[in-house]
Amino acid sequence: MKKIFLSTLAVASILCAKEVNLGVVLPLTGPIANYGQDVLSGIEMANKMSPKLEDGTEVKLVVLDSKGDKVESSTAALRLVSQDKAIGLIGEAITTNTLQVIQVAEEKKIPMIAPVASGDTLLNGKKYSSRVCFTDSFQGGKLADYAIDSLKFKNAAIVIDQSNVYSLGLAKVFEAQLKKRGGKVLKKFMISSNDKDFKAIISQLKQVNPDFVYLPIYHPEAALIVKQARAAGFTKPFTGADGLNNKTFIEIGAEGAEGVIFTDAFDASNPSTKMGKDFVSLYKKEKGTDVVPAFSAMGADAYMVFINAMNKCKNSLTSECVNKEIRSTKDLQTVGGVVSIDKNGNAMRPVVIKQIQNKEQIYKATVNP
Repeated sequence: MKKIFLSTLAVASILCAKEVNLGVVLPLTGPIANYGQDVLSGIEMANKMSPKLEDGTEVKLVVLDSKGDKVESSTAALRLVSQDKAIGLIGEAITTNTLQVIQVAEEKKIPMIAPVASGDTLLNGKKYSSRVCFTDSFQGGKLADYAIDSLKFKNAAIVIDQSNVYSLGLAKVFEAQLKKRGGKVLKKFMISSNDKDFKAIISQLKQVNPDFVYLPIYHPEAALIVKQARAAGFTKPFTGADGLNNKTFIEIGAEGAEGVIFTDAFDASNPSTKMGKDFVSLYKKEKGTDVVPAFSAMGADAYMVFINAMNKCKNSLTSECVNKEIRSTKDLQTVGGVVSIDKNGNAMRPVVIKQIQNKEQIYKATVNP
């Protein structure tokens, strides 16, 4: 029988090999799968850029599909904490489902970072939950300012998804800021998620005749609205929020998506940090595309904030320490820019204004906090 001898160095290497699980909960199938897939691409790319902590500990991603369902979001988060022993969680993609992950994080005292859930009150009273995106009050207010200052618009109509807290929150802040700046909301139209026929609303929009229309809703409904509106001869400009920032909106909206202006968190043609430039280069190489979704950058930022916090806890890599360091993040150079997170878990970062031109997202302006 052959004997296998390992060198002292090899044995030490095996014994010292360490690994830590980082849980990810996202909708990878279902009606909002585009959001989850974009976020996950960014997380996976960031993991390739920084696969290990400074002490050599490997960071392993454990990814679960919520299918866009809030019950599945909660179940997945629980499994990641209880079975997979994740030190922290990244997720979800929309506010409603993120609330389920937050509930698990708070109950289990596990740090979580929301990449793109922007509801203003999302983190109120929470101790273990943070985010890397800006709040609705920031992006909604800045879009109103941009409409007044740069577009010279004053009167708006708003289409609101009455079943969605993201939409309700954005609409409220936008309307308040528009009024504060001397503008006016002429009419508000209520829809529900999964609606597909908007002919009645478009007919009323033509009668109201606003300077522009604000769509603080997700891309499936927004794409159909702009497409049907242009087909019906409605020519006034459409604006929106980061729910419109993916290729599916452009594909489904077709000619109707042309000219739409929206707020976003990242523009691949204008990365402001070295990490951002490196990320864009790697993404294009790995994916074979020039399109780098903003949600991918946000997923990467969530991962990088975790890495930064875990490195600061190398002498005591516990969830408590990681959570403390996440909420102490200050001027961290990430993919999407320079990010700070306050004691309440909210991120301070710039907002980007974009416009769809020739089926591409074109950078228009950056608005700092």
